[in-house]
Amino acid sequence: MRRRSVLIALILVVAAIVGLALWRGFSPLSLPSVVADLFRGDSLPPGIAMSNGRIEATEVDVATKLAGRLVDVLAQEGDRVQAGQVVARLDTDALKAQLREAKAQLRHAQQEREVALAVVTQRESELDYAQRDLRRQQGLAEKRRFVSEEQLDRARTGERTAEAALRAAKDQVVATEAAVEAAQASIERIRVDIADSELTAPRSGRVLYRLAEPGEVLGVGGKVLTLLDLTDVYMVIFLPETVVGRVALGAQARIVFDAAPEYVIPARVSFVAARAQFTPKQVETRDAREKLSFRVKLRIAPELLRRYEPLVKVGVPGIAYVRLDLDPEPAWPTYLEPVLPPWQDKRQSP
Repeated sequence: MRRRSVLIALILVVAAIVGLALWRGFSPLSLPSVVADLFRGDSLPPGIAMSNGRIEATEVDVATKLAGRLVDVLAQEGDRVQAGQVVARLDTDALKAQLREAKAQLRHAQQEREVALAVVTQRESELDYAQRDLRRQQGLAEKRRFVSEEQLDRARTGERTAEAALRAAKDQVVATEAAVEAAQASIERIRVDIADSELTAPRSGRVLYRLAEPGEVLGVGGKVLTLLDLTDVYMVIFLPETVVGRVALGAQARIVFDAAPEYVIPARVSFVAARAQFTPKQVETRDAREKLSFRVKLRIAPELLRRYEPLVKVGVPGIAYVRLDLDPEPAWPTYLEPVLPPWQDKRQSP
């Protein structure tokens, strides 16, 4: 009889804890932190708001700039890549053939420019002769020697013809120089396309998805990999309109993960939505979803993330506490003082 009473009491305690968790809007995975709150003996002081959410990180897609066949993917899901590291390659045989063609066009344009320059030299010589001949004819006419008007006209016409031929030759030089510049630009563009055929990581991170395999033909903007930037990790929470007006950008926050309630991670408010919205379902509180809330982003310091990068995982649920902008600012309770896990990155150890 006594065992039955103890068993019934334990069942009632568990039911009360589960009911409290559901009433506070936590998922079943957050029961450990709820229990910790109950046995902690400390109540949340005024001036501190609380909500639940999940850890997220900025996702970056590695995509193709050009259409082509994928010949190699150098990263697997879960690999750590550095910014600028080559992670995939496209077939460049066609581009290399275009490069050889453009180089041949450049040599042809350069040769035509040399020919045009030689023609300019010839036309300048012809103009010089025509001018000297016209001066001789005019000199003879001034000394009243026998020079017919036809000879003078022929000399003037020869000078004008030589001047026109020189201008045409110079215009041809300009055209050939433009052809040389166009060929050089074509070579540079093809070289850029060849360089873009090597896909590099735009930033350091961890490979989340491998979306394409060697041999696949991808179009412009075809995605190959999705990276997680583990230096830009945050938690999105939703606070009611009665509270969010007292949340300042840069305000201190604390994050407690359901999987490790013994640790308290410091964070700061980096974003507060300008418009209210209906609270999403993942908040898991019916009363909160029935009213408007504001989206708030809590960002973890990048230097802290770099230190604990191998431990960082996205999608982990937890509880967030935000200090409101009050005068004086409320002090953090003892159980919300930062507590970080002991960790030494073995990759950096000697």
